[in-house]
Amino acid sequence: MAHIVSVVNQKGGVGKTTTSMNLAAYLAHYGKYVLLVDLDPQGNASSGFGHDINELPGTYEALSNVENTKEYILSSAHAGLSILPGSPNLAGAQVELVNEFNRERKLEQALLSVRNDYDYIIIDNPPSLGLLTINGLVASDSVLVPVQAEYYALEGLGQLMQTVNLVREHLKPELAIMGAVITMFDPRTNLSNQVLQELYKHFPGKIFRSVIPRSVRLAEAPSFGKSILHYDPASKAARAYERLAREFLEREQAQT
Repeated sequence: MAHIVSVVNQKGGVGKTTTSMNLAAYLAHYGKYVLLVDLDPQGNASSGFGHDINELPGTYEALSNVENTKEYILSSAHAGLSILPGSPNLAGAQVELVNEFNRERKLEQALLSVRNDYDYIIIDNPPSLGLLTINGLVASDSVLVPVQAEYYALEGLGQLMQTVNLVREHLKPELAIMGAVITMFDPRTNLSNQVLQELYKHFPGKIFRSVIPRSVRLAEAPSFGKSILHYDPASKAARAYERLAREFLEREQAQT
């Protein structure tokens, strides 16, 4: 049964989708079967792998037809990596789900039929703490938080942790914090130590050693419909995500 991980941060522009895409790609590279669920109405994780988000059914349809999820899953250029694509229709799902019974568990129900087909399911959540993200958290076993190495990126962490704790208290007691990943790291700035200290307060003992650098090549890759593994595997960013995937797997093995 797949370990389901929500990549979540309500602040936009912190490398959440980039981390979801490239962690999924490198886990597949290491021989794992991975499903990337694009829960963001912007659909960047889907378009970043070359899919037209305006033409394909995907996560929105799976939330409405929870027993037919397999029909909406697409393959990718990476062996072992499949995608449940996002689309702008997901923006409407936030409203449509409000009056649904068990509205917080629609994604959990949608993934039940495919959970045994994968080793890992990575959920790329929208940059908000609305109903879609609640669905992502409830469907997950653990949470991975990308945090930009800048001061203002830390401001929302308290609110995020409050939401995670509410989900634990009312909906998913076993939801675990896998850890936080520092993204867009620039060694020329003086903020890195302050960011680390704040992260240690929020995630004691759970900071990934692998740090993702700010990278032009990493920013370019999605415009070519590729992960950094396929776009520039020798780049610093590619090596950083490769280390992150290895560390991710090591943590998994240590917990089992």
